[in-house]
Amino acid sequence: MSTYVYGITASSHTALPEGMGGVGDPPCPVRILKDGGLAAIVSDAPEGLRPKRRDLLAHQNVLNEAGGGGSVLPMRFGSVAEDDAAVTHVLAERAEHYRERLGALDGKVEYNVKASHDEQGVLHRVMSENTELRALAETNRKADGGTYEDRLRLGEMVAGAVQHREAEDAAQLRRALERAATAISVGPDSTGWLANVSYLVDRKSAEVFLAAVEEVRASHPHVELRVNGPLPPYSFVEPGPAQHAEGEAAH
Repeated sequence: MSTYVYGITASSHTALPEGMGGVGDPPCPVRILKDGGLAAIVSDAPEGLRPKRRDLLAHQNVLNEAGGGGSVLPMRFGSVAEDDAAVTHVLAERAEHYRERLGALDGKVEYNVKASHDEQGVLHRVMSENTELRALAETNRKADGGTYEDRLRLGEMVAGAVQHREAEDAAQLRRALERAATAISVGPDSTGWLANVSYLVDRKSAEVFLAAVEEVRASHPHVELRVNGPLPPYSFVEPGPAQHAEGEAAH
């Protein structure tokens, strides 16, 4: 049977409640696979597993329980290996990497921040910043909307100004929040978001990070922020796409 993997930790930090269940219906019993100084938190992988709320919460609960005993490298929902032997083989093969990551992520949590523009707010902002835009808009207003060419020109100028403001706001957001973070990981671009960034934060400094978020909200009222966390540091298990907060590549 395939093996479902929740996370990887040190073999000395694997205490879990007796009889704990994981994903599946009924829940599959959670168990520990060890190799050297590492351990994988696993269960049997149920057939036809889908990201239903029940199973997503079960996955998260296992990681939360395991995190109480020490640093855990969380695997994303749906991580399945061929069998137990395949899991222990990877533990042995990547032991140095996992030990480094366990040390780097000890005591850390992840906050994902997505930002978007309030449409009316950003229009007000770009109009207030650009005298040429205001002048053209006023000219068109006095001319009952202006000619088609005038309206087209105004629309293109507004779109360009908003696009420029998106880039500026994304950069300002990143600079403001990365000061309170240990590392950052930029998420994939998606329609509707001007920024999608995960921040690695020391658990003890979480209040400082959240205070920085509120400062951005106050200084950028035209920007809507959605904060998800604290989360297990999913985005930092593999160091490749992450960067130190000061901008250097993580190793």
